[in-house]
Amino acid sequence: MSKKQSQFIPALRYDWLTRLYDPIIRLTTRETAFKQRLVDIAHIQTGHRILDLGCGTGTLALLIQKTHADAEVLGVDGDLKVVKIAQGNAVDSGSHLWLNAGLVFELPYPANQFDRVFSTLLFHHLTQESKQRTLQETLRVLKPGGQLCVADWGKPANRLMRMLFFLVQLLDGFTTTTDNVKGVLPELMRDAGFAEIREVDHFSTLFGTLRLHIAVKHLEVEESHSRK
Repeated sequence: MSKKQSQFIPALRYDWLTRLYDPIIRLTTRETAFKQRLVDIAHIQTGHRILDLGCGTGTLALLIQKTHADAEVLGVDGDLKVVKIAQGNAVDSGSHLWLNAGLVFELPYPANQFDRVFSTLLFHHLTQESKQRTLQETLRVLKPGGQLCVADWGKPANRLMRMLFFLVQLLDGFTTTTDNVKGVLPELMRDAGFAEIREVDHFSTLFGTLRLHIAVKHLEVEESHSRK
């Protein structure tokens, strides 16, 4: 197994569980509520180019396309099986999604391409090194002034949420999830060069506390990169 392959973890850690991903997430995470909230706070505008980072089965990308038909929506995921499921879901819904197979820490896009990049339940699958590389890649492909919109597991709101999150850690591993439970994702965003990082909402679920964050790529970031 190559280094790149070893850094990839399927949606429910084990490949044979992929088909169960949608119903499990729907039943346990208040999926409709938190994804709709994330889309609402992104303030997507006509003509915006959107990237769903680690798009999974395409539920978020399809939601964005349904509610913002005048935006262009792309999705990327490293799991070929889940990309095929997303394509099937798009066909079933009568929609068309531009989907790419690719690793989130080596995005197959030129710089300054997207007005919004979304990520839902992705970062807890990544090691801290891969989190950092993914955030740097996200900053690269965002246009100046563009926003990163993230929903993922975060610091538990209370003791019950912490106990429930152990279930996620047992399934997905403690190495990748420890950063999330410590609440350091906003700090990693800041280290990558994002600004105006803020938590905009949180949801208590059967697996723990989901936290929603927005971060912005400032014009100064692009200018500093161009001088190098």
